[in-house]
Amino acid sequence: MAEDSSNRIKEFWAELPRADEDFLGSIRDWKNVQIALEEDVIWLKNFSDEQADSAEIQQLPNFLLYELRDGLLFRKDALVPTKKVRTALLWSPIDKALRLNFPPSNHNFFGIDEKVVVRLKTSEEEQPAIALLSSISEIKKVIVTFPKFKLDKIEWIVMEDKALFLGTPLLSFPGKTYWTKDGHLLPTGFDFEFKNLSSLLQKKYNENEGQWLVWNEDGSYVSINKNDFRKLSVSSFRLTEKTQEWM
Repeated sequence: MAEDSSNRIKEFWAELPRADEDFLGSIRDWKNVQIALEEDVIWLKNFSDEQADSAEIQQLPNFLLYELRDGLLFRKDALVPTKKVRTALLWSPIDKALRLNFPPSNHNFFGIDEKVVVRLKTSEEEQPAIALLSSISEIKKVIVTFPKFKLDKIEWIVMEDKALFLGTPLLSFPGKTYWTKDGHLLPTGFDFEFKNLSSLLQKKYNENEGQWLVWNEDGSYVSINKNDFRKLSVSSFRLTEKTQEWM
């Protein structure tokens, strides 16, 4: 009886030129994937079905995905094999093999072989907002109308002509909202292009966790001392507003 291919567990392999190694940062957190090096080629294996069909894979340049069948490598869904499977390769987990190193300067630049720029990208995952950046001039007439119990749950700090409010539920002010990830404040609807960079950035620039790193969509950020936040009240807001008028 012929083998029922529909019941066969698929095993996926892939190859990528070593010159394109830096692009693998986007899948570095796929801990199930194994990686091996062979001259100018990077070999990968153990992709799940979902990973093999993912957008992260499809966006990798010069990335060739194969299905392993009887010791032969077939391009996905192909009937004729492309090459024989490689042997005597030394395999390692991808998150251990790809070490992300920080350069000695330029706080907005790091990665594999120092080639990956920190970028934010739009995210399909919805995250609850915990911070709001509003123009002081736009909210100064409204804030005095809020009851004390709503303000008591919020901390705030002045950033030039704007106020950054932290806490939930957020006040119903116009402005820009942020969600939190590993001590970062990211604009809602955005995430790091390479998700594993989040904890690495914290380790490099906020090891004592005493700062909030507030990010802009262009990949720049501002570091704010958490101890500089204070409880929000109408009196503290008015005092700050008067101080700004004298400056």
